[in-house]
Amino acid sequence: MTCPGQGSQTPGFLAPWLELPGAADRLHWLSTVAGIDLATHGTTSDEETIKDTAVAQPLIVASGLIALLALFEHPADGFRVVGAGAGHSVGEITAATAAGVISAEQAMVLVRERGRSMAAAAETTPTGMSAVLGGDEGEVLAAIESHGLTPANVNGAGQVVAAGTLEQLAAFAENPPAKARVMPLKVAGAFHTEHMAPAVDTLGRLSRAVSTHDARVPLVSNVDGEVIHSGTEVLRRIVSQVSNPVRWDLCMETLKELGVTGIIEIPPAGALTGLAKRGLKGVEVLALKTPDDLDKAQQMVREHGSSRTASEPTWRIVTAPVKGTVAVPATRPGTEVPAGDVVARISSLRDTREVTADHAGTIVEWLVEDGDPVSPGQPLVRLHPRGGMA
Repeated sequence: MTCPGQGSQTPGFLAPWLELPGAADRLHWLSTVAGIDLATHGTTSDEETIKDTAVAQPLIVASGLIALLALFEHPADGFRVVGAGAGHSVGEITAATAAGVISAEQAMVLVRERGRSMAAAAETTPTGMSAVLGGDEGEVLAAIESHGLTPANVNGAGQVVAAGTLEQLAAFAENPPAKARVMPLKVAGAFHTEHMAPAVDTLGRLSRAVSTHDARVPLVSNVDGEVIHSGTEVLRRIVSQVSNPVRWDLCMETLKELGVTGIIEIPPAGALTGLAKRGLKGVEVLALKTPDDLDKAQQMVREHGSSRTASEPTWRIVTAPVKGTVAVPATRPGTEVPAGDVVARISSLRDTREVTADHAGTIVEWLVEDGDPVSPGQPLVRLHPRGGMA
């Protein structure tokens, strides 16, 4: 399951979703929490209005949550079948909520303040973003750096987004990389760059009062494509990501490594589906744009979703059987571990003991570092049953 970011919204895109039973009431609740009339902005507000960062971000997150309730009547249904989740930029808040890390109410407060603080940061200096389509990626990144710009989004599939001051972007557009096209984006500032540092401070303070739960499905992080399960780490990365580049290319690589066979993009859908079509050949994709797409989406869930039952765990922990010093292999999160595989070794003065995985799964996160002293029963690594749909 993938959740889009800012720039994917279009005037009126939410209107058909509000015709579903209970959707308007649910959106009214989310609007009340966010202090924004999301129903108006999602149905009748014009393009210029919903481009405003303070409006766009809450609107995008709320629309995703509304659509997910239509796709899965009970959240637990999604926990059992979704193999992985990922969100692009502000979409990470949607994904974290869908995975049970934070509540919908917490999400709306965070995204409200994220939008407001990023909009305020953007007003300090005239900044913007431009998409760079095509060209050699190495040459594109070098050209961006040579103009003092930041590759704010490395999206894969031949798309990089440069961000910086308007003067820097203008000079870059006049001298684009070979075989590349530069397109200015309709955004208010240089998101995911150092220009957003004040917004990070605001969100950081808010996040210290937010209680989290570990993710019920693996979440693929924009930072580096790592699979994250710890709720506190998911929240930390959501905050820091505001001023750091989005590596959607690495997210797609991880989804491929996880064996994902089908991807559903929730509203306002389209952008991530296009990237997946080019970057994940052979994976079935669906942009869930209107309720008319729900039947097909639910069929995809049946065909590509994992088969975990309510009694099966959402993760498994491998623990230390003895006391000693642990040796951890250089195995990154997202790696599949067959049952019986050696995942670590624990050495004492007497001998070395191999630690094996009792069950097959995918490494979600290491809970120790190489060389740490460990005690019997201490958690070493968290595994997640391997699923097929994102």
